[in-house]
Amino acid sequence: MASLPEGLLDGGVWFRVEAAATASAVRRTAERLAVELGLPERRIADLSIVAAEVAGNLVKHADEGLVLLRTVRTAEQAGVELIAVDRGPGMADLAVSAADGHSTAGTLGIGLGAIVRQSSWCDVHSVFGKGTVLATQVWPADPPPAAWAAGVTRPLTGESVSGDAYSVREADGRRQVMMCDGLGHGGLAAAAAHEAIRAFQDAPAGPPAAVLELMHRRMNHTRGAAVAVAELDADAGLVRYAGLGNITGTVIPPVGSRRGMVSLPGIAGHQRRQIREYDYPITPDAIVLMHSDGVVDRWTPADYPGLLAHSPLVIAATVLRDAGVRRDDAGVLVARLP
Repeated sequence: MASLPEGLLDGGVWFRVEAAATASAVRRTAERLAVELGLPERRIADLSIVAAEVAGNLVKHADEGLVLLRTVRTAEQAGVELIAVDRGPGMADLAVSAADGHSTAGTLGIGLGAIVRQSSWCDVHSVFGKGTVLATQVWPADPPPAAWAAGVTRPLTGESVSGDAYSVREADGRRQVMMCDGLGHGGLAAAAAHEAIRAFQDAPAGPPAAVLELMHRRMNHTRGAAVAVAELDADAGLVRYAGLGNITGTVIPPVGSRRGMVSLPGIAGHQRRQIREYDYPITPDAIVLMHSDGVVDRWTPADYPGLLAHSPLVIAATVLRDAGVRRDDAGVLVARLP
């Protein structure tokens, strides 16, 4: 059996899907990953169908189709996740498109329905004329509860690894997320980002400013990174936020103006004038969106009807598709109150 692509057991691998041969490569790689993770044969067979349909739909229907294949984990089990993004033509009615027998390309038309049936979890959002984002997971047993936070990263064109990274944790009742951007690109930037993840996950439970202070000290042997930590407190209706460097954090309600959160100048691991924490109100129907400077704020939720009601993963992938730039690593993290 061929070896797995580098990074598949970690951050995942992106495939540009434009031909049937690439679609077949996605399916075969997904199967190999499932074997490596120890999924039972029945679930590997289900995953094979899902991967074939996800990638095959991009070949038949999409423009600029991409698939991110990666591992998803809980403390109890590991599964396989596929995220497919494209720029068109989109679906005017998802319910009709998911019905068996519906087709826009002269094919049998069972693709989306098969994906939904064989997946452990699936979410899809589509805007006619803009494209579709589909996220699906296959777990060996019952899927975990729906994620309250999720993210997506993509390396600079021509690089195999990304210096952008994110992490999610729950520590003594504190629900916290972290977004970072390792300085520069390539392996050294990725190493700084990986150290940021380790420091974030190892930090004792505490407010974002204290967590960021510890991360700053832990990262002094790396080239450094822009880092921000947010804590979502449902009881208080607050986001607590601390950042160093060029990470953008925003509270976005379904209606009304978004509110930016403050990151102070500095480089975690090297330079900091001070670390301060700020509080921002949040309602249950709003989201927190954090991204690196490889993503620009040129999108508006009004252009994506219903998007904010979808999973954090689909929201993050949509923003990365339409606001990410190719001349830099790009990363997006989305969280909402549980």
